[in-house]
Amino acid sequence: MSVETQKETLGFQTEVKQLLHLMIHSLYSNKEIFLRELISNASDATDKLRFEALAKPELLEGGAELKIRVSFDKDAKTVTLEDNGIGMSREDAITHLGTIAKSGTADFMQHLTGDQKKDSHLIGQFGVGFYSAFIVADKVDVFSRRAGAPTSEGVHWSSKGEGDFEIATVEKVERGTRIVLHLKAAEDEFADGWRLRNIIKKYSDHIALPIELPKEQAAAEGEEAAAELEWETVNRASALWTRPRAEVKDEEYQEFYKHIGHDFENPLSWSHNKVEGKLEYTSLLYTPARAPFDLYQREAPRGLKLYVQRVFVMDQAESFLPLYLRFVKGVVDSNDLSLNVSREILQKDPIIDSMKSALTKRVLDMLEKLAKNQPEEYKSFWKNFGQVLKEGPAEDFANKEKIAGLLRFASTRSAEGEQSVGLGEYIARMAEGQDKVYYLTGESYAQVKNSPHLEVFRKKGIEVLLLTDRIDEWLMSYLTEFDGKHFVDVARGDLDLGKLDSEEDKKAQEEVAKTKEGLVERLKTALGEQVAEVRVSHRLTDSPAILAIGEQDLGLQMRQILEASGQKVPDSKPIFEFNPAHPLIEKLDAEADEQRFADLSHILFDQAALAAGDNLKDPAAYVQRLNKLLVELSA
Repeated sequence: MSVETQKETLGFQTEVKQLLHLMIHSLYSNKEIFLRELISNASDATDKLRFEALAKPELLEGGAELKIRVSFDKDAKTVTLEDNGIGMSREDAITHLGTIAKSGTADFMQHLTGDQKKDSHLIGQFGVGFYSAFIVADKVDVFSRRAGAPTSEGVHWSSKGEGDFEIATVEKVERGTRIVLHLKAAEDEFADGWRLRNIIKKYSDHIALPIELPKEQAAAEGEEAAAELEWETVNRASALWTRPRAEVKDEEYQEFYKHIGHDFENPLSWSHNKVEGKLEYTSLLYTPARAPFDLYQREAPRGLKLYVQRVFVMDQAESFLPLYLRFVKGVVDSNDLSLNVSREILQKDPIIDSMKSALTKRVLDMLEKLAKNQPEEYKSFWKNFGQVLKEGPAEDFANKEKIAGLLRFASTRSAEGEQSVGLGEYIARMAEGQDKVYYLTGESYAQVKNSPHLEVFRKKGIEVLLLTDRIDEWLMSYLTEFDGKHFVDVARGDLDLGKLDSEEDKKAQEEVAKTKEGLVERLKTALGEQVAEVRVSHRLTDSPAILAIGEQDLGLQMRQILEASGQKVPDSKPIFEFNPAHPLIEKLDAEADEQRFADLSHILFDQAALAAGDNLKDPAAYVQRLNKLLVELSA
């Protein structure tokens, strides 16, 4: 190594300082993860070199086998990890090792739970794995040279994990990166071949390139130890997805998921398939156990790792799965694509459309299996990813029925608003004569469970789905039927219960409507422009009045979303329905004083709006009328 030149000391970005403090002082219960993180980074560096060398073969500089080497020095208390991957230039080292991209740290800090074991596993997920070296080391030296750069442009980065780092230009003959960890006094257990071997076997056995350690050799008495260091590969070093399913243990699938998903929990399920025939590809897809922090940012990086003939080509290849399945992690390895494939090509290639269609079905089948065989696990999946899956029917018409079968809702029969009722289950227990799926949307379970719209359904023992997620009304505009049964919003239009109402019921309703024609006209005059129509209600048994939505009008939930986003909402007026058998309506009908009749009508209208979860347009007028009525009653 020649003399260091252009040596300078630079300060860490503030977030990095916070992170280092955390690594050094908090995450000490699961120290061995530092090796998993550094090996994972080294593996990424060799993947990047392979990919860049497709266009520039000279980057391989003679073509030595790509590998990772881990060595140690008991006396010097050091552990060294070396790769011959893409390497770093001086600028790369400052950027990658002195700052953290985007809001990685802020998100990382936000997700800390205080449970050291869990927190230590969050490291890789937020792209801050390198700094885990400081859990066991009080000084870290990094020597690197970017592939293709002259040997005089090596870089030496060094830090004690405090406020700053030193960087200098050095001579480095070999391409790639060498990291030297100077272990803390209490951490010398890691300067041991067997300890390192066990950690590599535990966390990195599936890494698809050789990880080598010096061969353990017990020198015979009187013999000199071998002068030349012999290396041996300690991991399996084969791409896990290329092996037959029967040969791969569950534990291996789980460890591989943790590596590609940067997750610390085991996945809920996985699907490993090899497709041969017109198209040839292998896929290994995972359903995570919990939602990532950026699940609802639709532009967040997502997608599968793409390999072409086992050569890594692209991270986050999003063209293989639709957006509503963005939580799925995994690998797809194709024999039909060219190695110089780009994101633009992926968007246009008909082969990709066929693969996307097959992989989407594969994921939906995996979820169906999970729902059928492990309902408790599916409940957990639904809590984490249900709202994202609800984007599916709008986005994927071909699989609409399949996705609908996976949706879960609260209903008038589910405990405490738990979203646990599937459409198949609802249809299986429909009342005799029922040929529609009834639902009601609203802001919260507490608001809809006692809605007056449900009164007639309670009386007849008919189950109604209660939809309270913000996305639900939008979802139902795309989901019109399931298994041949149409969906009906119980708050919309003139409710027709079909065969659930007997002929006698229908006749009685018509007769009552005729007798109340005069009251309908009086109410229309009193409420004027506030309503689109006034009619006798068939939905009510206990409440005096209700507001129904016009058949083609926007629902309350949708109006509120549009208003909140600053969009102009088309004007629409509700339909005022009244319960002719209610004592208040009978009193109203008998009221001769037109002014008092108008006041009472407005009070009923405003109460119906409140019961529907709507805001009053003129709350002060409502309070005034109510107070006036209370004074009269107490006189």
